[in-house]
Amino acid sequence: QVQLVESGGGSVQAGGSLNLSCAASGSIFSINRMGWFRQATGKQRELVAVHFSDGRQNYADSVVGRFTISRDIAKNTVYLQMHSLKPEDTAVYICNLVQNRWSHETWGQGTQVTVSS
Repeated sequence: QVQLVESGGGSVQAGGSLNLSCAASGSIFSINRMGWFRQATGKQRELVAVHFSDGRQNYADSVVGRFTISRDIAKNTVYLQMHSLKPEDTAVYICNLVQNRWSHETWGQGTQVTVSS
């Protein structure tokens, strides 16, 4: 069983920065990808950024140039650096891990990010 724990959320003014982290623990065999999703109140969950184990990265168009996803293999942790934050970035940010084995998927509890104007 795999567990994901996010940290680093909080409140910040527009233009500010926050760094999120997500640590994976438990029985992990082979990771296909780790990423970040977000869900704002009244809106659907959307992909923010994903880091594939072969090094490829994908970003939502709305965060390109502002957010950076990275991964520490030794710590089994994925990070999200967020700069130039906008009120539209306000959401619960949720960590996601997908394993190669049966494409097994795990979700974190989420961490709140609030950006004020």
